[in-house]
Amino acid sequence: MCIGIPMQVVRAGERRALVQGRGEFREVDTALVGGVAQGEWLLVFLDAARERIDAQRAAEVNAALDLLAGALGGEFAFADDPGFALPSALSAEEVAALAGAVPPSSR
Repeated sequence: MCIGIPMQVVRAGERRALVQGRGEFREVDTALVGGVAQGEWLLVFLDAARERIDAQRAAEVNAALDLLAGALGGEFAFADDPGFALPSALSAEEVAALAGAVPPSSR
């Protein structure tokens, strides 16, 4: 699984940029997004900028990554009832309704 990391351009070069995000600096390839300017936000995968994003989107992705890191690190205690049911716990009618199909009992 690849995870995009929001990173902000510190210094831009011709096809590379020095970026900063999530506590680290990296030099990334910018060929896929074209020329970049200092202060711009990029979504970076495997040391290559894949997409230009705005500051709001960068904050949203960082918040999701913080939640993921917290969950993997055991920081969050989840309740016995997460507030949703997995499809394996649903009846055939409930699964059909979720999928937008006509339930077998209504045919």
